[in-house]
Amino acid sequence: MENEKIIEALNSLIVINNDRIEGYKTANEETNETDLKMLFSDLMQTSVECRKELVAEVKKLDGTPDEGTRTTGKFFRVWMDVKAALTGNDRKSILDSCEYGEDAALKTYKNVLSDNHEDHEDINWKQQEMLNKQYALLKADHDKVKQLRDTIANEKQHTE
Repeated sequence: MENEKIIEALNSLIVINNDRIEGYKTANEETNETDLKMLFSDLMQTSVECRKELVAEVKKLDGTPDEGTRTTGKFFRVWMDVKAALTGNDRKSILDSCEYGEDAALKTYKNVLSDNHEDHEDINWKQQEMLNKQYALLKADHDKVKQLRDTIANEKQHTE
């Protein structure tokens, strides 16, 4: 079992959770709407918990947990879109951008958990169980965002 590969895979998940934490912290600061503040806080808390478990696992493997974020590329643009949508107070656009970010987080987890992933065979069953549990939590968060977005879209259609 090659610890370096596992540490690298786990660190990619730490980074995506760091991205979510920073993104939802920004979104929370930018909105005045109580329900969105609560949603963003809940979504951020999911990643705080996931990150804590991932960091502990990387340390157990004698690795150094990644403390950074991917402030470049698509994920950063998602949070800038959220910020712009919040400024315009367009709830559907806010949630569209959040859902895009959630999709990116789920994709990162899927890549690590995938049978086709080169690191898959190195991840032990306990790590696999932890990652599957985290994926389920993030999927539930994704579905909350999607459901709220769809509800707003349907309400908007009925008022137009």
